[in-house]
Amino acid sequence: MPYFFSERIIEEGVYICKNNATVRQTAQHFGLSKSCIHKDVSEKLKVIYPELYNQVKEILIRNFNEKHLRGGLATQKKYFNQKSR
Repeated sequence: MPYFFSERIIEEGVYICKNNATVRQTAQHFGLSKSCIHKDVSEKLKVIYPELYNQVKEILIRNFNEKHLRGGLATQKKYFNQKSR
């Protein structure tokens, strides 16, 4: 794996840790697809930088567990805004 790919993958992991970012937010920030980011931080980062991988893994698990809550809030907000019209 070329050096610059390793740098990018580490930057993605650091971004997730600093911002408690989701895969979608990270993909948007770096201009990459969600699947690319997910593969980078869940497979490649584990080999390149195991300590950072463990931190990122915790954040991704927490985001996954909160996903249904964010979706519910978005739906609630959507219907609240429709009633306001």
